[in-house]
Amino acid sequence: MKPQAFAIAMLSAVLLGGVAAHAQPAPAANPLDVIPDKMPFDVPYGTPIGLDRAQAVIAAAVAEAKKHDWKMSVAVVDSGGNLVAFARMDGAMLASVAVAEHKARAAATYRRETKAFENGVQSGLVLLLSVDGVIAARGGIPLVEDGKLIGAIGASGGASSQDEVCAKAGAATINK
Repeated sequence: MKPQAFAIAMLSAVLLGGVAAHAQPAPAANPLDVIPDKMPFDVPYGTPIGLDRAQAVIAAAVAEAKKHDWKMSVAVVDSGGNLVAFARMDGAMLASVAVAEHKARAAATYRRETKAFENGVQSGLVLLLSVDGVIAARGGIPLVEDGKLIGAIGASGGASSQDEVCAKAGAATINK
């Protein structure tokens, strides 16, 4: 290519590139800059879940797991994140014990499904990973009765989607 033709081609590329760069839409606003009108996840605390009801929640989650031949660990905590009841199905992976408890504790402590943390991290809010007690995997669900948080369930042992199915089945005994 002749030097003059090369210079014209380069100048065209720079000019067109500059125009294309200016034509791009502005980056989306930082979601952390949004100021909600109301407090998110502002669920008041109720009377903490007792042992009998916690065991019923676990039984429903375990029944769902058995329908699919999944091996789960399931934990139920009270509204303060304290363990009330726990079950590990035969053959469930040992690591799922701590993870189920962690999911339940995070759901109770932060008054939201742990799926919210997973979604946040996937959308780029990696700062969530630096918040104490957060777990960015679905399967932790608050237990809300009459609009008040009484505890949470956490399930672990399978894929996060499987954990969530079992936790939702257990939570359905309380969350109407």
